[in-house]
Amino acid sequence: MNKELEKLLFNPVRLKILSFLFSVENASFKKLIEVSEASKGNISVQIKKLEDAELIKVRKKFEGNYPLTLCKITSKGKTSFKVFLKSLQSYGINESADVDFKNRI
Repeated sequence: MNKELEKLLFNPVRLKILSFLFSVENASFKKLIEVSEASKGNISVQIKKLEDAELIKVRKKFEGNYPLTLCKITSKGKTSFKVFLKSLQSYGINESADVDFKNRI
């Protein structure tokens, strides 16, 4: 696996964002905060990193008088996520395993 991709996706917040976007058509900034359990500032930084890597596309618009930020996974993002999962599986970790990465050394 590409070291840049590995470094990008081993961040828990970015991984939560990408894995959630993999399963839906798009998601609002507010929903990604809820899913990732991250602060607004942190989620903004992580979304920008994923966007810069072209793994997600960000669209900003207004709904009524309120700003709305929508994020969508790109085809590159889907491919990268699949490669990342296959890499984890090669280490004996599969997506059905209940693994607490924070407590593993």
